[in-house]
Amino acid sequence: MVKGNGITEVLQIVMIKRKLGKSGYQVSEVGFGAWQIGADWGEEVSRESAHEALHAAVDAGVNFIDTADVYGGGRSEEIVGAFLREREEKLYVATKMGRATEEWNAGYDEVARAAEASCERLGVDALDLVQLHCIPEATLRAGQVFESLERVKQRGLIRHYGVSVETIEEGLFCIGNSAAVSLQVIFNIFRQRVISDLLPVAMKQEVGIIARVPLASGLLSGRFAKGHEFSLDDHRNFNCDGQLFNVGETFAGVPFDQGVELAGRVSDLLVDECSEAPLAQKSLRWVLDHQAVSTVIPGAKNARQASENAAVSGIMPLSEKAHSDLRNLYNLQIDCLVRGRY
Repeated sequence: MVKGNGITEVLQIVMIKRKLGKSGYQVSEVGFGAWQIGADWGEEVSRESAHEALHAAVDAGVNFIDTADVYGGGRSEEIVGAFLREREEKLYVATKMGRATEEWNAGYDEVARAAEASCERLGVDALDLVQLHCIPEATLRAGQVFESLERVKQRGLIRHYGVSVETIEEGLFCIGNSAAVSLQVIFNIFRQRVISDLLPVAMKQEVGIIARVPLASGLLSGRFAKGHEFSLDDHRNFNCDGQLFNVGETFAGVPFDQGVELAGRVSDLLVDECSEAPLAQKSLRWVLDHQAVSTVIPGAKNARQASENAAVSGIMPLSEKAHSDLRNLYNLQIDCLVRGRY
């Protein structure tokens, strides 16, 4: 494997694979988050650009794609399904269910219908991994949904299931009370509490961790200045304070202008790390430096972004000093700012 201090020094990207819990899957440590291509993120990504991004990712070694039935009302799954028919490699697709209707009762019939609809849009006989999509905690704790998933699994519509959670407590509950092979959690430099409170338990119980919102909705790319205005249909505008769903899903729960300032401090702390890499890649590298993480799923709306994301697998881990400095920054200045369920 060729490693370097930045992407310009990597002669050939060799995508590292990691175990996804007890599923038996060996997935690329950098995956492809397909929320953006579902057109739920401001400016619509054309199907052509979406396919180009997906091809670029897979060409760079990505074999794990994360989507959901509600991304674009099924558009994301349909795009991924059409893409799968263009590739011969074994690709693992994880989708989600549980947010398509406000009154989702988690019964067998409803779970089975959701699985059937996702299979149809993706063009597959069975789902590699279906994840509960941040469903209400009361529904999760009632337990019926896991019984439904087990029955749908026995029927052959799904191979494995996991849970996308909003809080550490939900994650711990799922580990202790279900056969979920994975947890999808918000994990980035602005959301570090899971390092001590969740990752060790998940690792001990062989539950894979899928890290979402790894760039804090773009804050940790360092591309924004204070006062930046997002389009009206962008969640970074209409959900910046949690108006429609958990504020933690937008900017990791950190107020935007303060987040911009903190991203600058992160950049300063990492100035000597992977010197040729931009802040976005350093931020993704930070996530991958945690052994419990199976894969990180940044989004990409074009081929360039997809290739840059995948290249993180070829970047050297950050130094112990960098991790210590970022942990101190989080403890002293960031943790107190994080809003939303955590």
